[in-house]
Amino acid sequence: MTAPTAGLPAHLVDFVGALRRTGIAVGPGESVDAAAVMAELDLLRREQLREGLAAAMLRRSGQRAVFDALFDLWFPLGQGAALGEVALPYAEDGSVDVEALRDLLAGLLRDGDTAAMAELARAVVDGLGAVGRGTGGQGQGQGGGGDRGEGGPGGRPSSWSAYQALNVVRPETLLARVLADLRRGRETQRSRARPDDPDAGWDSPFAEEVSRREVRERIASFRRMVTDETRRRGAEIRGREAAARTGVPKQGDRVDFLTANAEQLADLRRRVAPLARHLASRLAARRRRARRGPIDLRRTLRRSMSTGGVPMRPAHRRPRPGRPELVLFCDVSGSVAGFSHFTMMLVQALREQFSRIRIFCFVDGCVEVTDLFGPGNDLGGVMAEITARPGLVAFDGHSDYGSALGRLREGWPDVVGPRTSLLVLGDARTNYRDPNLAVLGDLAERARHVHWLNPEPQAQWGTGDSAARRYGQVVPMHECRTAAQLAGVVSGLLPV
Repeated sequence: MTAPTAGLPAHLVDFVGALRRTGIAVGPGESVDAAAVMAELDLLRREQLREGLAAAMLRRSGQRAVFDALFDLWFPLGQGAALGEVALPYAEDGSVDVEALRDLLAGLLRDGDTAAMAELARAVVDGLGAVGRGTGGQGQGQGGGGDRGEGGPGGRPSSWSAYQALNVVRPETLLARVLADLRRGRETQRSRARPDDPDAGWDSPFAEEVSRREVRERIASFRRMVTDETRRRGAEIRGREAAARTGVPKQGDRVDFLTANAEQLADLRRRVAPLARHLASRLAARRRRARRGPIDLRRTLRRSMSTGGVPMRPAHRRPRPGRPELVLFCDVSGSVAGFSHFTMMLVQALREQFSRIRIFCFVDGCVEVTDLFGPGNDLGGVMAEITARPGLVAFDGHSDYGSALGRLREGWPDVVGPRTSLLVLGDARTNYRDPNLAVLGDLAERARHVHWLNPEPQAQWGTGDSAARRYGQVVPMHECRTAAQLAGVVSGLLPV
């Protein structure tokens, strides 16, 4: 631990503040529980401290990755290199022997030695991850000291790069080699086994797939180890606060749709069902609060006759909210497709809140895809089916909002009516083509509500080929960069 015992309360307060800045709600009660945990546990047993603080502070799923990253910054393993018994192999010229390093890593991945992999990850960062003056692609110096690869002023690097280190090692390319080693090990074990041994014939495609998944998880774990070590080293140079701002992953509901990678988009899709349940419970609470409508004057006066004409017990009308029809009009081109896919899945999970849902997707053409989002349908690969629909792309495959709006009105003239809520999903970038504001205005006049959900930051609206400001003068436009923002907007649009 780097924080002295006398400064632990202040250190814990700083840690709580860092968690709050990332969106993890840690209140006074959780802070008191965390202090009690630190008072009882041995601070030198770092993993026990991690689990104890996580149990005391976290209340929702999906927060653990952010917590672990911040914990590694505020309660680091140590200062400097912090190398163990596993060291990098070096060639005669003093550079890192990359092939020998990959052989060493392949053996650890085969054996699943987590502790040794963690030591090797620290050695890899120390020898290959230093960035700064005098630092080459494989680090500079040699030997076992903590000064290898340090090229900044005073022998220290200016920064550390996980990408640089992993690009040299390329652990993902070791999958086939490790699987081959495991297969040979099983064959050797089978050849030495007795005929009556129940494990003698153990070999199947299922066992092969299990091994493949285990090795992939070990490779991903090693990559995370290198990234965590890089973040720790960077915090020593830039400070914890700066490292937390740039190096800590965002919570799933705070990841920008337009910058999310494939793994983050997959995590967002896994959050659809819990988010839908949360919105449905919020809607139920709003409905309970809205049971009392405006005062019914006739019933109030009738009641007042029993109290001498004094309206002691006002009577209220009971609101009878109807479930509106919902129409989604979704841009599925480029990076906007991830935002549209998530929103379509969320709306489908909330289908019971609407009397009818119809979904249209467009690029420069327009197609209806409502049938793909029926109850019980597998929505994981639905985007591939959408992009294969004829009519989605009419000309060159670039977004054309004006043309798509015109096709929606011409092809489905009765889709928007007085009970319809229309949601347009897209960044409003028209590739400098006619935005067709007249058609959008006509749809807005016929619909009950029209709202535009834009995944771009509001500061970028109207820049370049964006027609967001012009569309925003016709219909309300909402910034929906993250799942948290989208949930807030959709919650406000849901019927009460």
